[in-house]
Amino acid sequence: MAVTNSLSTTTTTLSLRSTSSSPASSPIKHFLLFPLRQHPLSFRSSHVRPIAAVAAPEKIEKLGAEISSLTLEEARTLVDYLQDKLGVSAAAFAPAAAVGVAPGAAADAGAAVVEEKTEFDVVIEEVPSNARIAVIKAVRALTSLALKEAKDLIEGLPKKFKEGVSKDEAEDAKTQLEAAGAKCSVV
Repeated sequence: MAVTNSLSTTTTTLSLRSTSSSPASSPIKHFLLFPLRQHPLSFRSSHVRPIAAVAAPEKIEKLGAEISSLTLEEARTLVDYLQDKLGVSAAAFAPAAAVGVAPGAAADAGAAVVEEKTEFDVVIEEVPSNARIAVIKAVRALTSLALKEAKDLIEGLPKKFKEGVSKDEAEDAKTQLEAAGAKCSVV
């Protein structure tokens, strides 16, 4: 089998000869042409949209060029000016976790409005060794845990069994676990 390169950049030619015939007695040759793949160095570079492809009006381009040339102090002044002019604040666009509340304000709000607790946690405090199997069965009945996860749950106590459930569901889980032999509490 001989490989020749007829067109160095586009195709590779492969000549095939029968193994039973000698090269001198076989004047007929069959050729297969294979196109060469030329992989780009980086696929990312061929898929990134160039900046010039973004269509923007001339007014926006000029404004963007002017804003990008501002110093940090000038940019801060611009933000303050726009907040005053438009009546908005940057905090309105920030995530809720970034907005902080003063500790004193939180205490005043908690004292003014006393709300009834609606979410409860069931905590398994202790499981006697003679009731382990029954408690594991109760845990599996109350949750969708597999055997290993239920066994791991009752080791290294106290642990939260259910979190953020209604009072009725928490009391029901507590009674079932106590019937199996565990010591539980609703927090």
